[in-house]
Amino acid sequence: MRLIRRTLQLLALIQDSPRRTAVAFSLGVFLGFSPLIGIHTFLGLFLAYAFRLSKVGVLVGVYMNSPWLIVPYYGFATWFGVKITGMPEGTRLPHMSLSQMFAWEFWQNLFEQYHLLFPAALGSTILAILFALLSYPIALHALRKLMSSRRHSAATAK
Repeated sequence: MRLIRRTLQLLALIQDSPRRTAVAFSLGVFLGFSPLIGIHTFLGLFLAYAFRLSKVGVLVGVYMNSPWLIVPYYGFATWFGVKITGMPEGTRLPHMSLSQMFAWEFWQNLFEQYHLLFPAALGSTILAILFALLSYPIALHALRKLMSSRRHSAATAK
């Protein structure tokens, strides 16, 4: 809950309309959860500049996918993509515990399974679109409510 409150406080500091701030944030959420991991920051800054959106808003959205979420998220996204496309011929998923997923051997084995690249990209793209579509109305509603309460507080203080 504290993370959500802090995120909203950061977004509310942006000197732009709630609608444009919510668009910037949801674009960042899409990029942060997309298969473009590694270039999402640069791509987010480029798109924010190109569409004249808040760079801070986009970056706040991009970094909603934290290092603690990356492994389980992309693991789930790959599983989801495999369920949609079907298991590619010759692919075997390693059976390991969560703690073993952080070991180099797990990732080496996974990268050797190049057949999983398309399902992983498809799964994370679908989930990124879903998260972005969900984040826009939530952020817009919260920002409008927060800004309205700030205006009300400022009016009563006068």
